[in-house]
Amino acid sequence: MPVDTDARLQEWERRAQPYLFIASILFLASYTVRVLTPDLSPGWYALWETVMIVSWGVFVAEYLARLAFSRDRWHFVRTRWLDLIVTVLPLLRPLRMIDLHERMQLRRDRPGLVLEARVMMYSGLAALLLGYAASLAVYHDERSAPDANIRTFGDAVWWAASTLTTTGYGDATPVTPRGRVIAVGLMFAGVALVGAVVGSFSSYLMRRFRQEGER
Repeated sequence: MPVDTDARLQEWERRAQPYLFIASILFLASYTVRVLTPDLSPGWYALWETVMIVSWGVFVAEYLARLAFSRDRWHFVRTRWLDLIVTVLPLLRPLRMIDLHERMQLRRDRPGLVLEARVMMYSGLAALLLGYAASLAVYHDERSAPDANIRTFGDAVWWAASTLTTTGYGDATPVTPRGRVIAVGLMFAGVALVGAVVGSFSSYLMRRFRQEGER
């Protein structure tokens, strides 16, 4: 019976991935339109608001379904804490790439070139998406805040790029409480995601140098 439960959970996760991908795109698109086009007509605003709510509902329903399929629900919540976070805060969904990176690293003791390339691709894509989402969220809060120096979406993108790479020029900084919370989260995520890319690339170079030395 436990085997059947685990198999059902794995099958559900496999089948749900395409729908979650579509829902993630729709959620990000709706949030983008609402932030970058503040003068939407009431009809279009309601449409994109509905798209965002329905997409969020898909995330919640999928998480609850996996929770129902799991044999030990408390263990599921404790070990899949990242899934719970990105369900509550959908703009953080790119962080699931970190979990994917960890699973791929555990799958093989000596990762091959294909695996290293996949880790770099997934982590790099996650960093880009997370930076974009953070830019939207910060721009939404900062553009009308007193004494803010992030006034355009370009300013927000520049801030996100310097924060993700831990450069921190300091010429663009959030001044609102929520903007600063987003900044702290992006700093930690940047270390993890950029570190995964650099670490995988370094691993690839070391392996190639070792192979050349053995020849």
